[in-house]
Amino acid sequence: MHPIASRTALAAALAAGALAPQAAEARITRIEILRVEPAFGGQAFGAVGPYERVIARAHGELDPAAPANASIHDLALAPRNAAGRVEYATDVQILRPADASKGNGVLFLNILNRGNKGGHALFNADVPANVARINALADAGDGHMQRQGYTTVWFGWQADVLPGNDRMLLKVPVARNADGSPVTGTVRSELVTQVPTTTLNLSSGWFTAMSTAPYPSVSTDNRTPLADGFVPMLTVRTRAQARPLRFPNTDWSFGSCPQGGAATPSATQICLPSGFRPGHVYELSYRARDPLVLGIGFAAARDVASFLRHEAADDTGTPNPARVKDAKTIVMGSSQSGRFIRSFLHRGFNRDERGRIVYDGAIPHIGGGLMPLDVRFGQPGRSAGTEQVDNLSPGTEFPFAYTRTTDPITGRSAGLLDRCRADGSCPKIVHAATALEMWELRQSLGFTDPLGTTDLPEPSNVRSYIMASTQHAPAPFPLPQKGPFPPGCQQQSNPNPQVWTMRALLAATTAWVRDGVEPPPSERPTIAGGELVAPDQVRFPSIPANAYGGVERPAVRFRAVHNPLSAQDYGPGFDAGDSRGTLTIEPPRLGVARYNVLVAQVDVDGNDLGGIRNLTVRVPMGTYTGWNHFDDGRFEGGFCTLQGAFLPFAATREERLRAGDARLSIEERWPTKAAYVEAVRRATDELVAKRHLLADDARRLVAEAERDGVRKGP
Repeated sequence: MHPIASRTALAAALAAGALAPQAAEARITRIEILRVEPAFGGQAFGAVGPYERVIARAHGELDPAAPANASIHDLALAPRNAAGRVEYATDVQILRPADASKGNGVLFLNILNRGNKGGHALFNADVPANVARINALADAGDGHMQRQGYTTVWFGWQADVLPGNDRMLLKVPVARNADGSPVTGTVRSELVTQVPTTTLNLSSGWFTAMSTAPYPSVSTDNRTPLADGFVPMLTVRTRAQARPLRFPNTDWSFGSCPQGGAATPSATQICLPSGFRPGHVYELSYRARDPLVLGIGFAAARDVASFLRHEAADDTGTPNPARVKDAKTIVMGSSQSGRFIRSFLHRGFNRDERGRIVYDGAIPHIGGGLMPLDVRFGQPGRSAGTEQVDNLSPGTEFPFAYTRTTDPITGRSAGLLDRCRADGSCPKIVHAATALEMWELRQSLGFTDPLGTTDLPEPSNVRSYIMASTQHAPAPFPLPQKGPFPPGCQQQSNPNPQVWTMRALLAATTAWVRDGVEPPPSERPTIAGGELVAPDQVRFPSIPANAYGGVERPAVRFRAVHNPLSAQDYGPGFDAGDSRGTLTIEPPRLGVARYNVLVAQVDVDGNDLGGIRNLTVRVPMGTYTGWNHFDDGRFEGGFCTLQGAFLPFAATREERLRAGDARLSIEERWPTKAAYVEAVRRATDELVAKRHLLADDARRLVAEAERDGVRKGP
């Protein structure tokens, strides 16, 4: 070939190559800026100064044939625009320094929890525990994240979230059959209520009662069989493990009967004139229609972050509202959102269609399972197998660990990072969890082989930290003074704070992704160290009934039980390895063999060994557990959902002896203010040295001890 012709052909090939990704690229095409306003009333945050709040909406398009999108379940059944793309739109909100030059170079993207903002209240101390005010960004607390200069982003990813309470939404299409007819399928909806009622939405679970749109029934007639003979069914159990009892179909209907009278037919509500009772598990199986293409949420998390990180403007020329020069990205989410991050990585979405890494760092917090988002008629707002509610929901499937291992029960070999390791898109991961995840959410399976016989080595890009003696989310103050303690527990919930530890872990993650500074070693209970044991090996102390502080408490019932797990078969349409597909066996068939779930051993006070023992555990006012039980009459005393317990020490030796409590009293531990302050100073020094506590936070905690003396409460 002539040199000139060769160069011409090469130029044409390069031009075609440059245009080809654009033609098939999954991307954000337009960003609408709805308004920009001062954040927190114009408050300034140290050298960074004031912040701005940007409220926007991002519009994206997906090519169903593109390899990066082809795995999204039912995307091929979604309507397409004239270009053959599937469209979606998501709410976006941004907190950014008003002076962009004052930022720290990090885009911090929080994965919403059922449409609600997180992250901000986890790392900023003193933010009131009020979801509405958190969603409205009404309180900065001590402004820690703002003083550090983070640009924080939230965006909708869960398409079945209902509007209200400033929740953020994602709009995706409904799947349709090729002939345009509705897609239908059988849905199993677990119904629970906190108060007696005769009417519930079809999506009224423990976590989904007010925030999740139900799938409508194909018919409001619950008595006449459908063409294939299907008849809906309603059952009730006194606890998740009890045998279900079926209601005659004449005893309930699809409809609303708020006063217990005749029902007004409704395709999205259920009426039970005899009443739904708290502390019971109701299960409705019905034929539904119009599933949302929920898996688009994974693509939205990829493409929103990629746009905000890399692009200067959208297709219309609107500037990127979160543009940070040479930005590093950290994604963080709690609970449901932590499970989303793990599945996002597992499914290979951390690489955009140009081959660029989306998130440099990831902090999955209190989320040890998977997120069954990409499921026809999926219910992503439900938990992944808490002990008494949503116990049979998908999301607890193997693989459990970041490390590749073999499951002797299913015979599969896999690790959560297999895909990103193959294409080089793995982020640096800081996995943070609490004692409660060990007890109720089977967190140990992420650290051991599936049978719980040996500790697993961790990949070099992963650090794991268990916050000893903490619960899923700290109980807010003031603690209730009379039982049953909300939400119906036998004991007061655990208020042991996570904020000081999480701030240190955020700083370590930032230094890792931005500056290349290795974080502290993983800190978690291990089998080799004797801290990770079977529940019946835990040496928990006997704690008698007492009235310490004027609060009546029953004796502690330590039952040495946990939340066991078997392999769950949802039918051939469900890909258990990826938690995606269509559920055809509901409830699932349970295998006989069980995985071996382990928990942390405890010290003489009943506080956890292993993991990060924060100031509260090192200088305790009582026993702080990762488990609690429902009060009598609710779920037959099973685990109180996502609640640990606070079991205070007696104030004096005389009081504890009178109660028969073997744990030392507060006065026996710290007879003087000076002794207490010295204990606090020694503990904070040790935590700072381990990089489990920031130096500024240590100074605050020591100053509080010097000012207030021995803590009067938890």
